Amino acid sequence: MSSELPRRSTRSAQSAQSALAAQSARIAHIGIAVRDLEEALRLYHEALGLPLHGRETVESDRVTVAFLDAGDTEVELLQATDPESPVARFIEKRGEGVHHIALEVDDVEESLKNLSGRGYRLIDEEPRIGAGGVRVAFVHPRSTGGVLIELCERGEDGRP
Repeated sequence: MSSELPRRSTRSAQSAQSALAAQSARIAHIGIAVRDLEEALRLYHEALGLPLHGRETVESDRVTVAFLDAGDTEVELLQATDPESPVARFIEKRGEGVHHIALEVDDVEESLKNLSGRGYRLIDEEPRIGAGGVRVAFVHPRSTGGVLIELCERGEDGRP
């Protein structure tokens, strides 16, 4: 019995590798759901020294967010502004903690097509505007091993 992969599998792996190379991604931020934004800022900004570079209320997502620099990525603290919002429901079910991982991609629409074509469940079929005016879309955690993935496209200001 040969230990080599069948030729078809090798081609599939090469195709997948090519698709990944064409669509580069990096961790843009890690979203952390918190009950009290001010209390969380005492930890992340004051005690840990992460520079705070912005706050914003995103009405469409019913959250107030604070962005902190953390090296080559950011930490996004999310506080619900509505008890029925997805972040509030997340905290009710799971408690405070990591809510999502945001990946900066070159083209959100192309990434959505790629993921959908591979059978991943999308929360957003089309990109929408998120914090900072950035185009975003979410991939459902039921199809990603329990991880909520946010895809975000670099904005005109150069920020994801």
